[in-house]
Order: sequence, then structure tokens, then C-alpha cells
Amino acid sequence: MDSDVEFDAVILAGGRSSRLGGQPKQWMTYRGATLLQLSLDAARGAAGVAVVGPEDGALPAEVLTCREDPPFAGPAAAVAAGLAALAYAGALKPFTLVLACDMPRAGTAVQALRDGIRDGAEGVMAVDQDGRRQPLLGFYSTAALQRSVQDLASRGALINGSVMALLASLDVQLVTVPAGSTDDVDTWDDAAALGVAGQEP
Repeated sequence: MDSDVEFDAVILAGGRSSRLGGQPKQWMTYRGATLLQLSLDAARGAAGVAVVGPEDGALPAEVLTCREDPPFAGPAAAVAAGLAALAYAGALKPFTLVLACDMPRAGTAVQALRDGIRDGAEGVMAVDQDGRRQPLLGFYSTAALQRSVQDLASRGALINGSVMALLASLDVQLVTVPAGSTDDVDTWDDAAALGVAGQEP
């Protein structure tokens, strides 16, 4: 990615964490840092950052917070809420980094994705070493995301919509990222395997 290409970031941190007994993923820790802090670190260089999830005063003052409406309405609605918050705060940048907060090693993937953006592409999505796609780790054309949000909303498909539905109309390139960088925390077994700590109920 050219150094003069600017981007914003939408960090998703508002899921139910049902397989973790409701433990908020963003406040679990990895090597002494919360997963949300690691996500903010991974998004370093973004002109604007919106965290979609419950408000918390521990965030840096420059980080925007918002919530999908209604809460827990799914990742498509969450991305839409993040884009809206960024738009309200100022001019949007050409690309938006979409990042779920439950991947503690995402930083190296973000760098590989930045390097993989090509002129004319509508985005790049992380793919792990086994070929599994991770749509919640990618850079996407902000204008294309906005069009997709509007399209889903017009069809009543934004609420509880999947991120793949949101990205279906985009010409997205796949970028293989470093091993382990897309590993996420969905269960307590995942947390144990990754060395992520939290308060298990």
C-alpha cells in the first residue's frame, strides 16, 4: 500500500461472547495488554478510529465509540455504525480497516494487508495459511462499503446481516497473512491455546 493512501479503522468490540459465558473479549488480556488495546495498536496509522461496542472511559480521547442499533445486530450493522460515526466526525478516508478485536496477533496481518492493496482494488481480505478467509480483518474501499450498507439497508437486510453479505458486491483481493495472525478467541479453549487470559465464569 502506498504510504500516501489514507485509511480509517472500525474495530468491532460489541459481540455477545456467548461461548465465553458473556466475558467481554475486548478486556481479555494477551501478554499484558487487552485485546482492544492490541487492536488499537494494529490500527496505528489510521486517521480516525471507531470502536463499535459498549462505551468505556478507558479508551483514548481521540477514539470514537458507537453502537450498532439495535445492540447485537450483527457485524454488518456494526460496520455501518462505525462508518457513520467516522463520517459524523469528519471526512472519511479512501479505505477502512475492519478489524474484530478478538485476534491478539492481528498486527502482522494488518501490515501484510496494507502492503497488498493495489490500485483499483476495492479491498483486501486476510486469508490464513490453510486458505480460510477472515473478512473481519481487511481493508475495504470506504465508498464501496457505504454503497453496500445502503443497499442492505434498503432491502431490510442490514440488521443481523453477515459481514460476507456486506462484502459480497466488492471486488476484494485475498492476501495470505502470517501464520497465527488470524487466530481468534471464540471459546475458552481458544483462549487457553493462545495464552489469552480472562475471568472464566
